[in-house]
Amino acid sequence: MLHDLLAQYGPLIVFASVFLSAIGLPVPALPTLILFGAMAMMHPGPVWQQLLPTLAMSVCASVLGDTVWFLAGRVYGGKTLQTICRVSLSRDTCVKKTERFFGRWGVRILAVSKFIPGLSLVSIPLAGAMGVPLTMFLRYDAIGGALWAGVGLLVGVAFAPQIDMIFVGMSRLGKDAALVIGVLVVAYIAYRWWRRHSLMQTLSDARMSVEELYKLMKIDATTDTKPVIFDIRSNEKRQLDPYQIPGSVFADERDLDEIASTYDRTRKLVIYCSCPNEVSAAWMAKKLNEMGFSDVIPLRGGLDAWRDAGWQVAPIVEEAANDAEIGVAVKAV
Repeated sequence: MLHDLLAQYGPLIVFASVFLSAIGLPVPALPTLILFGAMAMMHPGPVWQQLLPTLAMSVCASVLGDTVWFLAGRVYGGKTLQTICRVSLSRDTCVKKTERFFGRWGVRILAVSKFIPGLSLVSIPLAGAMGVPLTMFLRYDAIGGALWAGVGLLVGVAFAPQIDMIFVGMSRLGKDAALVIGVLVVAYIAYRWWRRHSLMQTLSDARMSVEELYKLMKIDATTDTKPVIFDIRSNEKRQLDPYQIPGSVFADERDLDEIASTYDRTRKLVIYCSCPNEVSAAWMAKKLNEMGFSDVIPLRGGLDAWRDAGWQVAPIVEEAANDAEIGVAVKAV
């Protein structure tokens, strides 16, 4: 059915699939581009006459959809990233990796972000939240969209005979082929959800509320037994929200060995992040438990819950140098 639709409406279907994929819907845009590339190869006449209009429409659709997320990041800032954390089936640790990529390479990362699963999902609204100029965003996003769509079309051209054979096989299976594809897609989504849910369920009972943490900080304020509070947000997220729970220590889950050599393994450690699902904090707590720490607890709700409870937050001042480096990366051309 898709083959027939592409033959009749071609570029319009490609435009719609790329746009819907860009705004976050689970639409197979890249396979559609590959299929159209294969059809262009088998179509009589010059291949470029079929590919260039489709490439142009793909770039327009990609930039248009990405601009929606860019403007959302510009208007709502870090709240947009929290929304992505809620709806994404990827681990929140993957979101943090994207934030670090952006902090290192700046807006230039948009030129390749579509080739890396999950990268464009965060880097585009992050570009808006970090104050990247619209013209600079459009330039690099258009480059990335052209490269991504071009590769998809060229893959279809290169493997046109094999793709045609696949269509022949699927036509023989009829409705059974669509059923098999549907089952595989549902199974994949279910697996991703189960993997995320199982991590949260493992530590579901090992959570500390902000009220409990506040009481501990008051009771143990003058002793050496007060909990160590780890802020494990990325530098980029801390720049967007430059406040922390008073007394927090910045920690990086990539430096677990250094943490293990610095802190007493019987000391209470409380970990918080900015992701609504606390997956990053839960993952780090699990790793530290495996390394022999006996009392590691994620903070339920993280910094947002602490702030919502009405308690004081402290400005971050110790990482001005890091923030300056991030600003340089964002402005780099």
